[in-house]
Amino acid sequence: MARFKYEGRDRSGKRQGAVTAASRREAMVKLKEDGIRVIEISEVPETLMTMEITLGNPVKLQHFVIYLRQFATLLKAGVTVVEATGILAFQTESKGLKKALLNVEQELREGNPFSEAISKHKKIFSPMFINMVKAGEVSGNMDETLESLAEDFEKQHYTKQKIVSALTYPLVIGILAICAVIFLLVSVVPTFVNMFADIGAELPAITKFVLASSEFMQSFWWLIALIIIFFILLFMSIKKNKQTKYYLDYALLKMPIFGKVIQKAALARMMRTLSTLFSSSVPILQAMSIVEKVVGNEVISKVIRESRDSLEKGRSMTEPMTSHWAFPPLVTQMISIGEGTGALDAMLSKIAEFYEKEVEQVTDRLKSLIEPIMIVLLAGLVGVIVLSIMMPMFSMFDQMS
Repeated sequence: MARFKYEGRDRSGKRQGAVTAASRREAMVKLKEDGIRVIEISEVPETLMTMEITLGNPVKLQHFVIYLRQFATLLKAGVTVVEATGILAFQTESKGLKKALLNVEQELREGNPFSEAISKHKKIFSPMFINMVKAGEVSGNMDETLESLAEDFEKQHYTKQKIVSALTYPLVIGILAICAVIFLLVSVVPTFVNMFADIGAELPAITKFVLASSEFMQSFWWLIALIIIFFILLFMSIKKNKQTKYYLDYALLKMPIFGKVIQKAALARMMRTLSTLFSSSVPILQAMSIVEKVVGNEVISKVIRESRDSLEKGRSMTEPMTSHWAFPPLVTQMISIGEGTGALDAMLSKIAEFYEKEVEQVTDRLKSLIEPIMIVLLAGLVGVIVLSIMMPMFSMFDQMS
């Protein structure tokens, strides 16, 4: 929803103020219903205080899948696209999706095609979705297209959640370990410093190291905070830049253990998206361009770009894939079979299913292995600090006895 500033007249005289609406036309309709004749109206630009701050897509994938399912059901029931869009705008829990759908409804009422209306909201609707909708409009099978998209997004969401759950556990335990160590160094260890000074005995090397770490943490905690903020900002800037993101994605794919999971998930997403586009009769070159943008990994995107160039020159799309380490022989061989038999969409779907199951199995195994390792690591870090404090105390008790 946007905010519009207006000047107008009603029976009492000149009026001015602001009104909230999905579009300029809707704002004028609202004012007319209130008995105000508009003289001038303009949209109020967003400021840092009023704008919604979002990272990436402002709509959660599960909300988008629900929207697709409901949209397909309404169209099958004979509800028009305009009416269905209006109904779903007030049904959805997502504020970002609601705002976009209200604008789309207004565009539809002005006579614009649905694909053209959603293409103005590229943060909400991906290139894949827009092109699939265009294909659905041409074929007249919009409800089937939406059902297919819902299934595709559901599978992608499930695979993504599996990876997130596998990575979240070690991340949470790691953060807890760091917080525990900082708490011990800042709050607990300093209380023993004076006592150790009174003893006057030679302290073990581990105790000296822990005391020095505690002193550094108390004196230069701000430096550590600045370093953490610096690396977070550096990571974000690397992700935004296409060239530097390539090296980040390369490092992630080469990462021990987790690299294989990320690679398989990216391949599953690529194959699932290509299969969905091909089955909806989207031209192969256009489909490759879309997948290049939505795959989410610059290393694999580069190979897709080379495969598209290979197709443009009349060669096989698998040529660049065959010579690249990110694409296992299984992928290139099955694509080649699909090209030869004319059943490329079915073959791509089988590859996607294979890697989705692989990701599920690997992440389940990783979770069962990582859990005890992280617990031992956390116990080890805390144990070292506790031991460094206890060792001089044992020596003190021995001297007293």
